[in-house]
Amino acid sequence: MNISDTKILVIGAYGFIGAHISAHLLAEGFQVSGLGRDENTARKVLPNINWYINDVSRMTNSEDWREVAKAYDIIINCAGALQDGGKDSLEAIHFHAVIALTDACAEHDTKFIQISAVGAELDANTPFMRTKAMGDKYIGDNAKEYVIFRPGLVLAKNSYGGSTLLRMLAAFPLIQPIALKDAKIQCTSIHDLTHAVQMAVTGAIAPNFIYDLVEDNVHSLGDVVAETRSWLGFSPAKWQFPLPDWMVFLVAKLADVLGYLGWRSPLRTNAIKVLQNGIIGDAAPWRDETEKELRPLHHANFIAPASAEDRLFARMSLLMPIIIFTLSLFWFISGIIGFWQIDRAASVLTTVGWPEHSAKLSVGFWSIVDIALGIGILIRKFAKAACWAMIYVSVIYLISAAMITPHLWSDPLGPMVKVLPAIVLALIARVTLENR
Repeated sequence: MNISDTKILVIGAYGFIGAHISAHLLAEGFQVSGLGRDENTARKVLPNINWYINDVSRMTNSEDWREVAKAYDIIINCAGALQDGGKDSLEAIHFHAVIALTDACAEHDTKFIQISAVGAELDANTPFMRTKAMGDKYIGDNAKEYVIFRPGLVLAKNSYGGSTLLRMLAAFPLIQPIALKDAKIQCTSIHDLTHAVQMAVTGAIAPNFIYDLVEDNVHSLGDVVAETRSWLGFSPAKWQFPLPDWMVFLVAKLADVLGYLGWRSPLRTNAIKVLQNGIIGDAAPWRDETEKELRPLHHANFIAPASAEDRLFARMSLLMPIIIFTLSLFWFISGIIGFWQIDRAASVLTTVGWPEHSAKLSVGFWSIVDIALGIGILIRKFAKAACWAMIYVSVIYLISAAMITPHLWSDPLGPMVKVLPAIVLALIARVTLENR
């Protein structure tokens, strides 16, 4: 194989796994392109590759993939979703699009490498695993040349989804709340996963086979969180607080609802069920094929040493839901109070000469704005814009008060001074909303 002439397309190339695979193959000298649905995110994460912008969930006919498959020697599918909601449809992404892609690859003799997940079985009790298994089976039955990898819990220097959840849990000071602490987990180093993909690309391993990519050791979730806490450099927890099942259920249901608002929480029902089932696979076939074991969790080279940025990210990930909720509550209640106390609020303006009608109209308008911002930040696709709008509106309030009602600045309760920390909190929220 001439590496420099090998054209590879990575589907989901700006995702957690896809970005690592793309960067690794690019560094090895392959011609790598990416497919993703958000051009801004794609070019931010991997600016040095060619991008094909499209939504996999809408590419469910072989005709959608025909020209794509024809243009590449190898296609690596890293696309996936944890649960239905927002823009995500599990059957569309994991099954119907995979059918169409498999048929197009077979037509043009394009090699197909699929990144699946351990536990993907047709009789699994989660739609995530079932749809993954359905796609894997179709590939096995119909692809001309394929390799399917099923990694365990993938860990890397950066994080996303389940690995971010680990860091959030590890960031709790003093205590360690945890659910399903005895759930069984096998981990996979991103370095081992990218190396395995390279072996599949170069033909160094047997094709037309499914490999579970997991370490030999099986850990409990509690042990993995403790190891993550140690890696981050946080002190061991003084007390472990196991969460009762009813609380886990409520959190998962709330996360499901938030999923329809665009928040892709790793605490949704599917994730909890996957943890309950265990994230475990069979390491033997890969070990027999390569005569190598995957690196265990505690191995010094498993992930690079943690930095101050990693500790900050863990703490900010833990604080982000609190920040978003606080801002939403602050602005929503502010608007409600404006309507509830509209006469009193309008009197602030009438005392400086405003007509009563105009004063009430102004209070009503800005109360609606406040309520809209409080709701807007709860909807993921509007959250970033809502943060900027909160800052702009706050600045308008400060300037208006300075020009129209300067006496408010000397009010003993400091209503205008309190706007300043609200601006800072909105800025912090805007930064924490960057997830790639």
